[in-house]
Amino acid sequence: MKLNLLFNDRVGIIADISARIAQSGVNIVSMEVIHKNNQADVYLEAEHQNSGEEDIRKILEGIPDLIQIRLLQTLPQEDRERRFRVVLDNISDGVISIDSDGCVTTINKVARDIFDLHGPEVIGQPIRTLKLPDHAIVKCLDGKSFNSLKKHIITDKGRFQCVSIGRPITDSSSRIVGAVEIIKDAREIRMLARTISQPGPITFTDIVGQGPAIREVIAFAERIAATDSIVSIRGESGTGKELLARAIHTSSKRSGPFIPINCAALPESLLESELFGYMGGAFTGARQNGKPGLFELASDGTVFLDEIAEMPPGPQAKILRVIQEKCVRRIGGSGEIPINTRIITATNRNLEQLVKATQFRQDLYYRINVLPIHIPPLQERPDDIPLLVEHFLFQLTATLSRPLQSVTSAAMDKLRRHSWPGNIRELKNVIERAAIVSDAGPIDIQHILFSFELDANGSAMSSARGQEQSKEQTLPAMMKQYEKQLIESHIKTGESIRKTARSLGISHTALLNKLKKHDIKMAI
Repeated sequence: MKLNLLFNDRVGIIADISARIAQSGVNIVSMEVIHKNNQADVYLEAEHQNSGEEDIRKILEGIPDLIQIRLLQTLPQEDRERRFRVVLDNISDGVISIDSDGCVTTINKVARDIFDLHGPEVIGQPIRTLKLPDHAIVKCLDGKSFNSLKKHIITDKGRFQCVSIGRPITDSSSRIVGAVEIIKDAREIRMLARTISQPGPITFTDIVGQGPAIREVIAFAERIAATDSIVSIRGESGTGKELLARAIHTSSKRSGPFIPINCAALPESLLESELFGYMGGAFTGARQNGKPGLFELASDGTVFLDEIAEMPPGPQAKILRVIQEKCVRRIGGSGEIPINTRIITATNRNLEQLVKATQFRQDLYYRINVLPIHIPPLQERPDDIPLLVEHFLFQLTATLSRPLQSVTSAAMDKLRRHSWPGNIRELKNVIERAAIVSDAGPIDIQHILFSFELDANGSAMSSARGQEQSKEQTLPAMMKQYEKQLIESHIKTGESIRKTARSLGISHTALLNKLKKHDIKMAI
């Protein structure tokens, strides 16, 4: 019999119930108390052989402060257990748990299928008596844990490969009261890794960063994504200009494709034929039937003109006409082809200075500078470096088929101190190199190798040599050597002293003094 007794809350309710029940010769199977709003809900399950339901109700009705008695079909504990069972049986991982004596307390449907264990007799059985590939879970009762334990299981249904993790279960006093093991099918892990590694539509959530500078860029890009206006993305090389352009295209809901073209990578004649297309026989080597240009192919989509500052004057004039007339004319053709294509441009150069130097058309500049967006360099986003490192390591986990690696605080400090002339692209390369040379272990400071720390053949400097030098040199000497290497690496970019000083975050005068201090020669 299952009952719900509602009381005005007071001390001694459970003692009164237990005494009354004991006097009547009825056995209490379970009892649960829930205190709420100065009331006590008592849920009781009792077994009665000689006493009827009415007899038990009369016994309980005499308890002081009792408000009501209700007969129940299901107790709250049973409802929780059923919901818990439904959840366990509908997750894709196998779950098995044991108590402190090593006896099975829980096993879900997936685990039963994996280990071919069926029937209610499994619950309560010592885990060591079951036909399992191993009993590693028992070691968790000693406080140990395990990760990514590979299992090869052979049953009547075939051979399975699984990966499992195990953890001890503790109570509020940190006393170990059991253990749990979670098993995942290796095929699902490989499928998940392929899904993550395969490229898909780029969205704003793919842009990693929580700093105010990058969040402001994303917020502005989200607001303008649905418009048809031209977007001009500015930023240093490696800051992720194409990634932002793809996110804008995805968020614009345009049904057409995203077509990128690097204006600096193609000669003028080929650039025009790629952008605007050509008619059959328009020039030597042209296809007989002609070829549509990228603006035509990107109908209802987006054309991304990367490095637009490098575009020659001829194509600049034609791009201007495309923007004004919203139509293109193929090379060798006379007809106008209407287009519905959004244009996003990108450059790492100063367009204003190029306009003054008559190297970029002023009218085109005003046409494309409708919605300018400036992506800040990584040097201005130091708080985003740990997030980016974690992101790149997660991607490498699938590529290299190894567990997620950690980064020591010393290595992270070295990453934060770097000036990042190559920005996010450089950071990705550094992390990939570190993940490989660390041989799947934690990434420490000696694994973080920048370009100036590589020898002439492009291989990493000997870590043993570096350790030997660090033992012989004092901290000031090491800092002086590092400063010299850092300045020399920036000078190799061929920029002016002022630009080099700006990238290093110091004044022009300070850089001149340091060049003299380290006897570094630089063409001015």
